[in-house]
Amino acid sequence: MGGWWDGAGEAVGFRLVHRLEISDLITAVDPHTGDRLPVRRDEVIRRLRANGDEHAAKIVAGLPTDQDGVLDPRAVDRLLISVHTELQRLSEELRIGERLLHLLGPLFTAIRATGGQSGPYRLVDVGCGLGYLIRWLAATNALGADVELVGVDLDAALVGEAEQLARAEGLDCRFVHGNAFDLPQAATVYVSTGVLHHFRGPALGEFFQAQAASPAQAFCHFDIAATRLAPIGAWIFHRARMRHPLGRHDGVVSAERAHSDETLLSAAAAPGIRPLLYEPRGAANPFCTTLRPIIGVRPHLEAPLRRALGRAERRLVGPEHLAEAAR
Repeated sequence: MGGWWDGAGEAVGFRLVHRLEISDLITAVDPHTGDRLPVRRDEVIRRLRANGDEHAAKIVAGLPTDQDGVLDPRAVDRLLISVHTELQRLSEELRIGERLLHLLGPLFTAIRATGGQSGPYRLVDVGCGLGYLIRWLAATNALGADVELVGVDLDAALVGEAEQLARAEGLDCRFVHGNAFDLPQAATVYVSTGVLHHFRGPALGEFFQAQAASPAQAFCHFDIAATRLAPIGAWIFHRARMRHPLGRHDGVVSAERAHSDETLLSAAAAPGIRPLLYEPRGAANPFCTTLRPIIGVRPHLEAPLRRALGRAERRLVGPEHLAEAAR
């Protein structure tokens, strides 16, 4: 990556290359039908080299193909399941379940207190992968019996693995292969972990607009905090914890692609939603803050959410606070 990186996705000095994640390129799904599409290895390599990432191109060059040069879908599935299993270990070490519950508990308290919607409520994890968060919430019953837990992902292999794990663990939750915003039963709250940085340009705003246009009461999306130390920390952590080069590569690129606080708040400001950031970059310790959430609530929920958070509500800021801090 050429140039200096300022931690917020801006170029300082000369040229900034936005690297691509290999896992985004080696699988493709029809967005309407959910059917898997063939992916040619040479095309993936071409895109990575055009982006200036020869290291990633070499990783992909080692993946098996059929006689027509199409990546072997079974080999790709095995690889992604292996990488996501290692990501689950990182989630356990970073205590992602507890950190999300710190906000989801007060959020559901606020929803119940307003009386606008009676239970059962539905929590939908967008891009759930192996379903670690949903399975953790089911195992702990931390949100209560009136909250249905649903994980959704466009990757059929990951969803299938999540279902098997949930059955083996005897958990009361379910997983769906498909689009989280096309479910027959609407979500009360949408959540995700490590998904937002995959959306670039207008797609990020469209992601939030789809939730604002739904009957959902709120969303809470955790993603990598765009600090100066994030890429360095990601390199150290993934080097120590990830065995496959793909996982190591994508872990660092994820940190490089993290959205700034201003970008997230602007994109999340969809009609009918009050966007709020928890632990904004300026108030967070860059040595400790690896992930932090962007929250969106229907306007009538902001006051009860702040009451339910107690003293922690001071960490919750809206776009106006960042604008004031910038002045």
